[in-house]
Amino acid sequence: MPCDIIALLCVNAMHIVASNSQPNGSEHVSEPFLLFKTMKAKQMYPWRTLASFLVVLFSMPLGHALMIIMEHTMKPSAMHVAGFLLGLVGLIMVIIGVFVKGDTRQTIWGLLGGLLFWTGWVEFLFLYYARRYGVQPEIENGEVVTKPEYLIMPASFGLWMMVMVMYIFSTRNGCDFITWIQKVCFRNQRKVIVAQPMTRHTSIVTFMEVNMMLWGCYLLLMFCYDKNFLGDHHPVTFLVGLGCFVGSLFMLKRQLYLASWGANIRMAIATVIVFWTPVEILGRINFFKEFWTEPQHYVFELSSILVVFLLLLLYLWMKGAKKKKG
Repeated sequence: MPCDIIALLCVNAMHIVASNSQPNGSEHVSEPFLLFKTMKAKQMYPWRTLASFLVVLFSMPLGHALMIIMEHTMKPSAMHVAGFLLGLVGLIMVIIGVFVKGDTRQTIWGLLGGLLFWTGWVEFLFLYYARRYGVQPEIENGEVVTKPEYLIMPASFGLWMMVMVMYIFSTRNGCDFITWIQKVCFRNQRKVIVAQPMTRHTSIVTFMEVNMMLWGCYLLLMFCYDKNFLGDHHPVTFLVGLGCFVGSLFMLKRQLYLASWGANIRMAIATVIVFWTPVEILGRINFFKEFWTEPQHYVFELSSILVVFLLLLLYLWMKGAKKKKG
């Protein structure tokens, strides 16, 4: 770090000397501010990153616990109706977010709505049809290792690819992964093929990010777990988990430099979902206890997570209000 500062000072000094050697130095009056701008651009926001990361991270076990509680406490018919209504509420929340003012609040509406939509209209619908047509869970040593709804989820791979094709060929967006694919595949023709972005609604962007990321990572996990391809103890599965963990660290590093609360939360969504992939793999091989899968036995732990989640969410909401007033 000191070496970087010294190098910046040297570069800035060279610019100042160069400007002073010009006949008309007034053209370079802004050069002395080069160092300030560079250091400002590299400013980190650890608290914003931590708060955003924890909000999204805590939503993962809470979402799992909610679904399991509904399965254990409701009759099947009531549970499926409740699941459908849950997805509907999520969709309504996302649409409300389109008309809300403020980037942070739009992001929060999209995040919460996206999570409810995924739980209600994706997971619960898979659960409904799996049970309706008698899909059996995957059982090893007398224990359920994969529930029926997740066993049939890989059948949606073509639909996921269809949406990805639309994003890759028809949209200019802020997703680093999609942008990288466009640069590699289209090269000099990128600006011609992908000429313009879609109409931007932050709530919709966040909603699509949540669902596409969850969908893609679940497909990846189901492929890895399938013994016809790899298996949960296959070395490649462990490499996938390790790659996701390392990748999430780089994503977290980038997130540290995002000054906007809304942008930080949206980056946290991708970071946490990628980070959650090795968590799922380690839980699958019983490396640690996934206590959120047994909420009835870990009430205090999950209640504590819920309280912290709500407090952080309220804090982010208030931050969005302050920014709006400012």
